[in-house]
Amino acid sequence: MTADRRQPGAETARATASGVRRQQHDAPAATRTPSIPKATVTRLADYLRVLAAVAERRILVVSSEDLAVASGVGSATLRKDLSFLGPMGVRGVGYDVARLRARIELALGLDRGHRVVLVGLGNLGSALIGYEGFARRGFTLVGLFDVAPDVVGTTVSVGTAADGCRELTVRHARDLASAAADLGATVGVVATPDAAAQSAVDALVDAGIDCILSFASIDPVTPPHVDLRRVDLAVELQILSFANAHKAQRPRPVRSTCRDAATVLTTPGDTATPVDPDRVPVGAHSRTDR
Repeated sequence: MTADRRQPGAETARATASGVRRQQHDAPAATRTPSIPKATVTRLADYLRVLAAVAERRILVVSSEDLAVASGVGSATLRKDLSFLGPMGVRGVGYDVARLRARIELALGLDRGHRVVLVGLGNLGSALIGYEGFARRGFTLVGLFDVAPDVVGTTVSVGTAADGCRELTVRHARDLASAAADLGATVGVVATPDAAAQSAVDALVDAGIDCILSFASIDPVTPPHVDLRRVDLAVELQILSFANAHKAQRPRPVRSTCRDAATVLTTPGDTATPVDPDRVPVGAHSRTDR
């Protein structure tokens, strides 16, 4: 069955997409979105996290220096990263928090949201179910899959009070291909033991899911069109071990700034001062942008 027959309004969607492609083709080269380096994409996700915390404190405008400090990067790096999004900041004023968040979400493809299925409900998978960051960043957990007889068929509560708790029934992994289409899944997360990781990835690919996050220590084989990111906690610890082993033995300097997004600097050279949400006026920003 083709995608056009599965989805109502496919003709309209094709016509709209065709029109968009023609507009992009006819648009001047200067207005087209440039290719964004992977390192910049990683930092954009971090800027988005900081901006969310800033928005919660009712701050409407933030300077590049303050955003850079809270993100742990240099202000020059931040401005270069944000230049890929087009003109954003206002000299002498800063960045509009809501507008910058929307532009980053658009660049990361978060504006349309994503529906996530999780394969593997062991210790790690169970911990991921309780992770509140999914909903806050536009990812909705819609399906749970496992093969253990004592897990399949059970009901699990997912979500938070903020985005609404709901109950999901754990399905058998063999039903993943048929269920993913019904769930409208766009992202798959693999939290299985290493021995089952490849079969879990294969099932996700067969289900038409081409964006996969794997926590297995092995590197699963995937077709060229599939984007797979692998998170190996042991590797991350080994990298930290290397850094620690080659670190010069000298007293650690006292940090004069804090990477907490709640920190806003007043003037250059001042020490970091935590923001009191009750005392920050709407529209306040800490320092002029340069």
